[in-house]
Amino acid sequence: MFYGAMVWDPWLIVAQIVCLQCLYYLTLGVFLSFLVGTHVSHMSLVYFFDFATITSSTVVGWCVIASFLFSSVAGAGCMIYLIERANKCLDFSATLYIIHLFICLVYGGWPSSVTWWVVNGTGVAVMALLGEYL
Repeated sequence: MFYGAMVWDPWLIVAQIVCLQCLYYLTLGVFLSFLVGTHVSHMSLVYFFDFATITSSTVVGWCVIASFLFSSVAGAGCMIYLIERANKCLDFSATLYIIHLFICLVYGGWPSSVTWWVVNGTGVAVMALLGEYL
């Protein structure tokens, strides 16, 4: 088989999406526990999926923002081993954040915070561009 000529395998694509999503939330949890866990008494899923926690007015909000951006960098590193193709990094990054948007919709409603949209848009860009570069 020539390089670049590959068969379309939907099970492989779904498995890659699930693995990338799980690794993203795993790294997000690690960063949240280190950065946010030192400032709050109780960690919960609110810091993962509620748009109100991503704010620039508190120290905890800045720690949540840093955790999301660090996890997008870690997600780009994970794409090196899971995706292995530079031209698919944007597709998988966008899919990850679209799934994250749907989970946030179910958990906390429509994200009405501009900061949430900026952080997640920056996360998509960082993950896709850094994944393509690496």
